[in-house]
Amino acid sequence: MAVSEPLSYRAPVSANGSGLLVIERILRDRQSIWQQIVAERDLGQLTGNMLASSALALAVYGAVLGSFHSVLMALTSAVKLPLLFLVTLAICLPTLYLFNLVFGARLSVRQALAMVMVAVTVTAMLALAFAPISLFFLITANDYGFFKLLNVAILSLSALVGLRFLTGGMQVLNQHGLLAPAPPAAVPAVSPATVPVAVPDQAVEAAEPVAVPAASSVNGGPVSTVVAAPAVALPAAPPAVWDPSSPGPTWARTAPTRPGQHPAGQRPASMTLLYIWILLFGFVGTQLAWTLRPFFGSPGQEFALFRSIEGNFYAEILRTIAHLGS
Repeated sequence: MAVSEPLSYRAPVSANGSGLLVIERILRDRQSIWQQIVAERDLGQLTGNMLASSALALAVYGAVLGSFHSVLMALTSAVKLPLLFLVTLAICLPTLYLFNLVFGARLSVRQALAMVMVAVTVTAMLALAFAPISLFFLITANDYGFFKLLNVAILSLSALVGLRFLTGGMQVLNQHGLLAPAPPAAVPAVSPATVPVAVPDQAVEAAEPVAVPAASSVNGGPVSTVVAAPAVALPAAPPAVWDPSSPGPTWARTAPTRPGQHPAGQRPASMTLLYIWILLFGFVGTQLAWTLRPFFGSPGQEFALFRSIEGNFYAEILRTIAHLGS
């Protein structure tokens, strides 16, 4: 008789995920992603799946952005938006890797790339999830300034969530000691037999030799009487009892940590530099987006693949906000 499966059964997600399914594994089972990156297991396939899924998601979202102007703008934005993220990653990834090397981290290039690709994949998939909302406002409220600010807010929110995944993954790598220098080589233990023990002279003088009676013969031969040295009893040391309130050296009151792991409450230099790198990633990405514009296509202007470089991204956002308020 066939036995039905329990209701709680769920088919396991594949080891690396395939295509768009990799985002399901990242969101449902992110700990296995971190463990795979720590072990450097099949990182090439995992990174390739994340690259393909994020490029496809960003292309769809870019097409929504460009559809404000024309079909041709939608096609070019579908190419330029994935290119924006990939070029920003190519510019900033060496800096992240060298930051870690300078401060003794043991993070490899493949591990750093996989960690950043997790953040890019989450960002791209969240933007894709917001695409129907953006398309809805494009149809119902065809206002260039509002549409531009709405999508900048969507991309910013998606990027913040993606970078939150990056910092969480880096914390897991820190727990495994990959963001700290390699621990020093262990000092070989000294055998107790080679350690000299000071014995008081009075104890040696008071000890008397003990005669061991000889047997008549061993294998037919006589055996001489052997005089064995007596065992010297040493006073036992009192058991050590640790008192947290008692004064003493700091090392005696510090909880032990694993090799390469930082004590509780202490942030490694690599984690601090990670937040600096995130700011650098944001500045490079926004400036590159300003260089690759237009993504939306200004109303009343003809199609152009690129605009002349003038001003900057932040001044344009402030100008748009002031225009909406007037």
